[in-house]
Amino acid sequence: MSNDDVKAAIKAKYEERDHIIREQWVKAMEARLVREELQKCHRAEGVNQQENCKWLAEKYMEKLEGSRIKGFKTVDV
Repeated sequence: MSNDDVKAAIKAKYEERDHIIREQWVKAMEARLVREELQKCHRAEGVNQQENCKWLAEKYMEKLEGSRIKGFKTVDV
């Protein structure tokens, strides 16, 4: 491999890492926004919060499953 190929490979690897981390942060922030809306709904609805905010709670649970930030390193065991 020439020097330019090595530089291009390293640059591609770092760009891939940045992309992975950026996507993970976007998912985490989406979950945060849904959680904030759920909190607003709970405060506004009062005693009827379980019925009126159920759809938002379910959406938050779906977002919560995939929103964990894992980073870019993978360890093979």
